[in-house]
Amino acid sequence: MTKKYLIYGCSKGLGRAIAQAIPQEQDIVFGVSRSKPFDAKSNLVWIQADLSQPTVAVTAVQDLLQDTPLDYIIYNVGIWEQEAFEATYDFEQSSTEEIIQIIQTNITSCALALHAFMKNVKGSDNAKIILIGSTWGLENHKGKEVAFSASKFALRGIVHALRETLREHRIGISVLNLGYLATEYAHTLPVEEVLEQTEGALIPLTDVLAAIRFILSTTNATCVKEIDMPAMQDCNV
Repeated sequence: MTKKYLIYGCSKGLGRAIAQAIPQEQDIVFGVSRSKPFDAKSNLVWIQADLSQPTVAVTAVQDLLQDTPLDYIIYNVGIWEQEAFEATYDFEQSSTEEIIQIIQTNITSCALALHAFMKNVKGSDNAKIILIGSTWGLENHKGKEVAFSASKFALRGIVHALRETLREHRIGISVLNLGYLATEYAHTLPVEEVLEQTEGALIPLTDVLAAIRFILSTTNATCVKEIDMPAMQDCNV
């Protein structure tokens, strides 16, 4: 049976891997990103949108989708501070513009998208919504990045609260709290090669794809709340 996906951040990294590896050939994929995917499959309908401008972005997607039923929404968007994850990061040095852009892209656009497309997923008999979070949104992590961390905590809040609204419709909503990913390595690369080149310090994209497949495979009797996936060698959490 044909399934319809709405996938955010489809042009590179994890989002590109999701758009290429998760849907089947007969499925229809609406992919949202600022830049056009360079190797998109034929079943992907690209929607150009800059998520740092939330209202403009959600309108662009609405204009194309209209009342199209959706089976799955996967929101894979995350930007961070310029000096994030470096010893040089200093919250006081973050500009006002940078902080606002992170919140607008990571949170405001997400909330507006979910608000706009609730009616679309209600037409599916087993709809799933997956937000891609971070271990920076978990309690007592050791990261210093304020805006990025705040946005990832907010994703978890969206999932916890919206679940109560979606429960009566049997729509599952989950958040994947991911650690350091091997995003520079294609998901098609043999996992043994990824592990060797990263010395096992980064999570292969195939592990994340497996978690997403698990969530999508569950029935509407099951609620997968959160999956935490730090890298094995990550001592931040």
